[in-house]
Amino acid sequence: MTEPSTTRTGTGPAPAPAPDRRRPVVAALMLGMGLAAIDGTIVSTAVPQIVGDLGGLSVFSWLFSGYLLAVTVTLPVYGKLSDTFGRKPVLVAGVVLFLVGSLLCAAAWDMASLIAFRVVQGLGGGALQGTVQTIAADLYPLKERPKIQAKLSSVWAASAVAGPAAGGLLAGYADWRWIFLINLPVGLVALWLICRYLVEPGRARAVARAGARKTEPRARVRIDWAGALCVFATGALLLTALVQGGVAWPWLSAPSLGLLGGAAALGAVTVLVERRAAEPIIPGWVWRRRTIAAVNLALGALGLLMVAPTVFLPTYAQSVLGLGPIAAGFVLSVMTLSWPVSAALSNRVYTRIGFRLTAILGMSGALLVLLAFPLLPFPGEPWQPALLMLLLGAALGLFQLPLIVGVQSTVPYEERGTTTASVLFCRQVGQSVGAAVFGAVANGVLAARLGGDGDLEALARSLDSPDSLPPATTDTLRRAVDAAVDYVHLGAAGAAALALLVLLILAPRRFPVLGEGTGREE
Repeated sequence: MTEPSTTRTGTGPAPAPAPDRRRPVVAALMLGMGLAAIDGTIVSTAVPQIVGDLGGLSVFSWLFSGYLLAVTVTLPVYGKLSDTFGRKPVLVAGVVLFLVGSLLCAAAWDMASLIAFRVVQGLGGGALQGTVQTIAADLYPLKERPKIQAKLSSVWAASAVAGPAAGGLLAGYADWRWIFLINLPVGLVALWLICRYLVEPGRARAVARAGARKTEPRARVRIDWAGALCVFATGALLLTALVQGGVAWPWLSAPSLGLLGGAAALGAVTVLVERRAAEPIIPGWVWRRRTIAAVNLALGALGLLMVAPTVFLPTYAQSVLGLGPIAAGFVLSVMTLSWPVSAALSNRVYTRIGFRLTAILGMSGALLVLLAFPLLPFPGEPWQPALLMLLLGAALGLFQLPLIVGVQSTVPYEERGTTTASVLFCRQVGQSVGAAVFGAVANGVLAARLGGDGDLEALARSLDSPDSLPPATTDTLRRAVDAAVDYVHLGAAGAAALALLVLLILAPRRFPVLGEGTGREE
């Protein structure tokens, strides 16, 4: 490794389980990650059938917002719990909770009950996302870690392609309730594999080290329930304000200002509670250590810029290029194909030049791609944005994976869950902020081009039937959408530049990597 050679003793994790025991565990992790990855795409295609059966058109967006809120605000809590009690019980509880939520969703009798049960699903999804990534780091030594991370990335890629197709088939030829019931056999298989094959040798060593540092031979575990509640409440208010602001109510309205003010007040209370807690849910060292703080901020910027391709590119492909939903989805899906390939090969780069430089190289490529998007001709050919998305996926694979692997390798077993959760939490918050900011940017550009209040979603729906509009009007509307999406990608380029500044200024040149099983840095 090219990382530092400073020595630390007694902090390395135990040797990884034998390969013959790792295979079924990896299969379980991929199935568990698949449950969380396919959730959003498979549900989105069945929305018309769900609304037609249950009603609630005005609030159906909470099917996604409620799930996102629950996943995001529980990530730090599950991370701390996995460090305290081990990964296995947290992952088992997450799978069970997700499956219970799925069963309840299938039995929903109206839109309100379905939204509530989606929140239950999200409570389980938070455990799945954070704990699966942590276990992957526990199982594999540093040099092999890109393999498992690439497999997990491939699950997201497959879900992006298979989810809409599966959702459409189930909703069209069976019943929309099957999109939730199909989770049960997959989750039960994952649960059986986890219970049977997952062992945590690192957990025993972590407990032994913790006991050796305490005067009492068996200290009672203290859970920061007050901190967990404060984190949950603060995150819920903040994300609700970001997700619903400018959609359900204006940004400067009483609901938005009240939610943002409440989030700020609860945030201050959370800081006070966490500073006094013996075992805080979000420890201060998460932000005091340069490496972790830099990765948190950089991954937050990644979440911010990812909104441009994932949210706005399908609208661009359909409204400007005139593609159908399936073809528009393909333009985006090529990014999810190049991302895991690039991630799998990233270890050949960071073993030579280090985690920081590899991430800088990847984000520099992403910045160039995002700046190139506004240069595409109007209306252009579908292969042009598809090529940019292919390059963007390759660049971001070089950026994200080295940072996650690198930051996980700088902490011992008993801090890895909290560290991983903080990184994922920042990325999720970045996505919520990006959706709010770039949504406002797009609507503002539309308002300036067309006059009146801009509404990208309404404009996109009107372009679904271009034959009903005069050709001149259709051309004007398409050019307005093209300009709005161009400005969004320029904003995403700004987020990429922010990530680069964080890595250049805040991140250490060499990550303080702990040796695998030796207690020394490499």
